[in-house]
Amino acid sequence: MNRQEINQVQTYLRQVFSNDGITLTVPKKPNDPVEVWLGREFLGTLYRDEDEGEISYDFNMTILEVDLPAK
Repeated sequence: MNRQEINQVQTYLRQVFSNDGITLTVPKKPNDPVEVWLGREFLGTLYRDEDEGEISYDFNMTILEVDLPAK
């Protein structure tokens, strides 16, 4: 993903979730996923997919059981 795409997706996520604290980081290597952060909390990874000329972005967020509130 190039910087312009990252900025567009970041703007979209900030609007959808009404939170300007969401940031996307430029990967260190060209084919690495983009990291999605909320402040200092890592939320997940973002991948770009192109199929038959259509582009989509896949946000993957893993939630660990130990992070869930107690029952």
